[in-house]
Amino acid sequence: MGNQDQVTIELQALLDKEPLIETKSCSIYKVPDEIRQSNVEAYIPMVVSIGPLHHGDSRLQKMEDHKLLYYKHFIQSSNASLSELVSCVRELEPQIRSCYSEKIDLTADEFVRVILVDSAFIIELLLTDEWAKDDVIFLQPWLLSRIASDLILLENQLPFFVFEKLHNLAFSSFLLNNGHHEFPSFMKLAFRFFSFTLNFNKSPEPPHDSSILHFTDQIRYLYLMKQRPSKREHKPLVLGYTAYELVEAGVKFVVNESSSSRGCMLDLEFEYGTLKIPHIVVDDGTEILLRNIVALEQCHYPQEHYIIDYVRFFGQLINTNKDVGVLIKAGIIDDMVGGNYESSVAKLFSDVRKNITVTSANVDYLKLCHDLNAYYNHPWHSKMATLRRDYFTTPWKTAASIAGIFLLILTVIQTVCSILQVLCS
Repeated sequence: MGNQDQVTIELQALLDKEPLIETKSCSIYKVPDEIRQSNVEAYIPMVVSIGPLHHGDSRLQKMEDHKLLYYKHFIQSSNASLSELVSCVRELEPQIRSCYSEKIDLTADEFVRVILVDSAFIIELLLTDEWAKDDVIFLQPWLLSRIASDLILLENQLPFFVFEKLHNLAFSSFLLNNGHHEFPSFMKLAFRFFSFTLNFNKSPEPPHDSSILHFTDQIRYLYLMKQRPSKREHKPLVLGYTAYELVEAGVKFVVNESSSSRGCMLDLEFEYGTLKIPHIVVDDGTEILLRNIVALEQCHYPQEHYIIDYVRFFGQLINTNKDVGVLIKAGIIDDMVGGNYESSVAKLFSDVRKNITVTSANVDYLKLCHDLNAYYNHPWHSKMATLRRDYFTTPWKTAASIAGIFLLILTVIQTVCSILQVLCS
């Protein structure tokens, strides 16, 4: 009876417990285990923690003192008092907590302190110019690059509305009173920072609305850089042949210059036997960047996963070193990893798409795969490609082939003339 009472008590406790349920406002996720298992380090910060999910990690304590330096400068240069800034974060606390998929085990005071210090650090990092020219972050480019990489991580985020509220509260009236009718919004600062660290030719204009959720979402936006395709179909994205096999069938690979210049990496075009693909640089940070955007799309954009479509397409296009070699030779992939680069690039796209579940595909990519498969399966294309490969790959082979054809024609003519001569005699 006593055991039954205890069971009843425990089951009643489960009824009384308020379960954590993801809401529509949730946008910052713990990466699912099945996705993170192939490369755990791609999802955890190496230098600095931002937000509550990795707060307190002993590996990241060295940067905490640096955060306080930036926080101090933020408070000293702010047009708002510390109490006003704290009140701002307190008011936003429920809204901020609802952005996380995980329960945050911090008290209200601890949570406010973490959010304010981390927000101040980020805002000052993006605003930093002369005051921190001797700061260790800017004296060591590798450290700034590592911090920028940590800021991309899906689990290492604060929602943008926090930054914008604090930035406006701290600086907008001060800048306006000093005669600046326009001052850089937090969004513009963020776009300028990542355009620089990601080596964009110029800083793109941020959207006019407040649709961007956080830094991971911003990077996704930067790589889409155009009106996102809206039409999708519930069909599998299947490319039957790799890059090397397509070349064997006569497909020509070239860089899509117009798309590369404006940063959109999704613009793949196929017409008249030529596949145009925007240029992509593959370096040590590419896998981290792609993995975190893919994780965001898997969790937050189940019907708009355009980067996942891109990764799935490339994962089928590249299977071997020969396939990677085709794209490198065409100037489409610029590899900066070093070592056995072909194997590393092939493995990257293979690994990033593992354990991703999708139910639809971009219709543009579906058509692209259909057209490439049809082109490969056309017998005339493969025969012409074999002819070019066997007889016209070098100037000497071309000259010899032309000479052979010319000799064959002369032989035929001579034979016909001989037959006519015999018939007429």
